[in-house]
Amino acid sequence: MRILVVEDHQLLADRIAEGLRDAGMAADVVYDGRSALEQADAVAYDVVVLDRDIPVIHGDRVCRELTTDDGRTRVIMLTASSEIYDRVAGLELGADDYLCKPFAFEELIARVRALARREPSRPAIVVRDDLTIDRARLRVSRGSSPVVLTHKEFGVLEYLAAADGAVISAEELLEHVWDMNADPFTNTVAVTIARLRKKLGEPPLITTVVGAGYRL
Repeated sequence: MRILVVEDHQLLADRIAEGLRDAGMAADVVYDGRSALEQADAVAYDVVVLDRDIPVIHGDRVCRELTTDDGRTRVIMLTASSEIYDRVAGLELGADDYLCKPFAFEELIARVRALARREPSRPAIVVRDDLTIDRARLRVSRGSSPVVLTHKEFGVLEYLAAADGAVISAEELLEHVWDMNADPFTNTVAVTIARLRKKLGEPPLITTVVGAGYRL
């Protein structure tokens, strides 16, 4: 999953992003509403964690624009207010979920994962031949043998599986599995694919389509 964190308190925003990365997600951070809309226009995020009271462009307008542009962006709105009126107002703006500050970080992670699973084309368990990918538990097995993957390896495999046989370019994998800090000129995708092939064993499941990308 690729997540956008929008929070004007930079320390809190960076801590949220760090925790999301520790949970196996790619997380980008911006600190105001205009940057949020610009970043969301450039990248297709699975979930946006959006503070309601942010500068430049208010979180209410950001939420409305994010959820009406393509209808696919999932938004968790954060707020310091626990009043029912504010929660209802946030949901009516188009937010999918609402979390009051302070919050337990484990709850935020669970809510992010739950929102990402709402997409009907992304079931919790994906099976390709003898390969099983458990998206909810972040587990992979081939046949009866478990396969231990890093977060990035899991993210690449999950994204390739979701493509259902289509060829995925290295650029697309870099955009969806890594965050904005990834260097587009490195061979990080190729290295990750090579490690994946080795861990998944024979016969190879990931095919390299020369000049195009990768296919599961």
